[in-house]
This record gives sequence, structure tokens and C-alpha cells, in this order.
Amino acid sequence: MSEKAGVVEGWVSNVKTVGKITFIEVIDDLSISPVTVVVKRDSVDAETWSKASSMKIGSAVRVEGVFPDIIVSRKGRELQAKAITVLSEPIELPPIDLTGKTPASFDLYVDFRYLALRLPRFRAVFIARAKLVEFTREFFAKNGFLEVHTPKLVGAGAEGGATLFTVDYFGQKAYLSQSPQLYKQMLMCGVPRVFEITPYFRAEKFSTPRHLNESWGLDVEMGFIEDEEDVMKVLEEFIGASINYLRMEVGDMLKTVGLSLIDPPSSIPRITYSEIIDILNSIGYNIQWGEDLDTQAEKSLGEYLSAKGTPIYFITKYPWDAKPFYIMREGDNLSKSFDLDIKGIEVASGGQREHRYHELVQNLKAKGLSLEEFSFYIKAFMYGMPPHGGFGLGLDRLLMTFLGLSNIREVVLFPRDRFRLIP
Repeated sequence: MSEKAGVVEGWVSNVKTVGKITFIEVIDDLSISPVTVVVKRDSVDAETWSKASSMKIGSAVRVEGVFPDIIVSRKGRELQAKAITVLSEPIELPPIDLTGKTPASFDLYVDFRYLALRLPRFRAVFIARAKLVEFTREFFAKNGFLEVHTPKLVGAGAEGGATLFTVDYFGQKAYLSQSPQLYKQMLMCGVPRVFEITPYFRAEKFSTPRHLNESWGLDVEMGFIEDEEDVMKVLEEFIGASINYLRMEVGDMLKTVGLSLIDPPSSIPRITYSEIIDILNSIGYNIQWGEDLDTQAEKSLGEYLSAKGTPIYFITKYPWDAKPFYIMREGDNLSKSFDLDIKGIEVASGGQREHRYHELVQNLKAKGLSLEEFSFYIKAFMYGMPPHGGFGLGLDRLLMTFLGLSNIREVVLFPRDRFRLIP
């Protein structure tokens, strides 16, 4: 074997000089472990040795050299330097320790995410995020779904609620989109299956570990269904396949930084809302039928079911009064709806939609919503709208639960909540 010439470009994460050898650890490319650059005083010119021995942590460098046949570094990759170019040096001491030896506060890691990405754990999380999005697109495209892009400046909210960010649209009131819900349903009039990877905007004063005011999600809609079970089957397959894909692509990398993926489910049980109320009341709650489940009740439910070997589960047959106007009724009080929860955290919500024009109009009236405001949407139901259903899924929450993390801000590069508008 012969040594191979190569170039390493990246950021210096550690420097150590022992006698006539300087070891420089460089975070390069998308690796989570550094390349150890070995600079031998007797093998380089005086200028290169001077650069190496005085190197500042945090510098951006380009190193030319050879990859040796026999590697001494315990980090696994090594380059014996021939020439070093310092492209940029830090002007001041970084606010977080770029060697990773001294931990910083949660907020500092968020405020200086662009620096934190040089540390293995943060790199691993966002590589996993990219892989999840990559797989999501591949999965739905292969299953015959058309990728679409719907407006983010809209004239009406999908939920008809007050949690909308208002913007001035040339003198007319407009909103940042809460969801592609209305548009993806309208598309069912011309395309049988669609999906969108999209931002959501919610103008609520969230202060929880699971909420953000700007988040990213997956929206799916499919026509010509029998009922909501057809939708749940697609979602169930996606969940299992995405966990397996991440295991294959980044499982070892995640283990290296102390993270592990949730086990893929062999199947996801369907538990009715009524059964959930019975479970919660049996463990000390006093919830009346029809009430929403608060965060603590959801958490307790997740702990109870996880202890029984069911960390991922569907909650089905919610009261219609608790669901949006576009969800189809089932009988007088129930709806053809579901949520998907993972360990007590809702990650997706969906169901069969009301595709019949007159019934949809009655739903809007029953919810006290303006027919005029939603006229553009209702019109699509006049031209042969098939039975359809779908779901919206929070990709941020999904990754958070897959990795067992406790705060959604850990999987979002630059979180937007009530206290954060910069960076």
C-alpha cells in the first residue's frame, strides 16, 4: 500500500504540541469525529511548523498532506501535514468550548448554534434531521404521492381560530399559514395523493418544551379512501420505515454521541378516546367525556402505555366538538379522526375529511365560521370531490421523540418562540 495525498478543510477543535510534534484536531465535512492532523517539525518547513505550533482553536484551515497507511490516532482518521493555510482566525474567545470538554448552558447552545454544530452531538442531531427529511420525501414519492407547495401567505386560517400571525398584504389583511390543510384538500379535486414538507406558523404564546411558533411539518392528503383507517395505515408504515432508515443511516453515529433511536413498532395500536378516558381515570384523573387532555394527562398516559410496551399509539374516535370543521362526523358525537402519540407527545393528527358539499357547509355553520371567508375552499367541493383524508405531522416533534430528547429546540437550528426572533 502507498500513502495517499489529500486535503482537509475545516475548523480546529483542539491543538496539542508534544516535543517536535503538533497534533491538530480538525472538524471537517459532515464528520462527527475530527481528523487528527500530525505536524512533524522535522518534516515541514519553518513557516508551517510556526503556524501549527501557534494554531488557535476555532480557526478555519486548509491542510495538505498524506493519509498514512498506519494510523496512530485513536480518533480513527489521520493526516500527516505538508502545508497549512490558516483561512481565518477567531477574533475573540468563543462563547462555548469548541473542544467539547466544558459544557455550556442550553441557551448558549441555541444562541450560538452555528458554533455548536462543530461539536459531535449537535452535528449528529442535525444530520439525523436531514436524513429524516430525505427519507420522508423518498417514501411518499415512491408511494405515488405528488410533492406540492402551497401558499404561506393566506387569506383565511385553516383552523378558523385566532392564533394567526397577521401581515399587511398591500393594504389587505393576510396571515402566515398555520397549515396547508385547506389547499391540500382542494387538490383532492384533481390529484389523488399529495404531500408537502412545510413550515407552520402559530401565534400562540408558547412556553413549553414541545411548542414553537414556527415549526416544520409533513402534510399528507389522499383521495378515494374507504375511511380514516386507510390514512392510519400509511402513517403507520411511514413511522416504522423512517425509524429503520435512520437506524441504518445514522444509528451508529448517534450511539457514538450517546443518543439512541426508539424501537420501530411491529404495529401501532388504535385506542379510542373513550378508552383513553377510562385509562386516565383509572390511574387517578377525573376527566369527563369530551374534555381535552392537558399536557400532564398526556404525559401520564404516555408513561402508562410505555410501561405496558406501547410507546407509540393512535388515539381514535375523538368527540366531533373537539375537532376542526373539516373532519367528518361519525354519528352524533364522534368524529373520524385520530392523533398519533409517542410517549405522551402528540406528533400527528388526522382523519377522514368531510367531502360532501352540503355537510361541509353545515359543519362550518356549526363551528360558527364565516361561509364567505371560506368560500374559495368550499367551491372546490362542488366539482366531484372524492372521499379523502390525511394528516399533519410535526417533523420537529417526530425527531425529538425518535431520539428521546426533552426539548424541541434541540432539533431546530434557529428556534422561533415568543422570546426568540434572533439569531
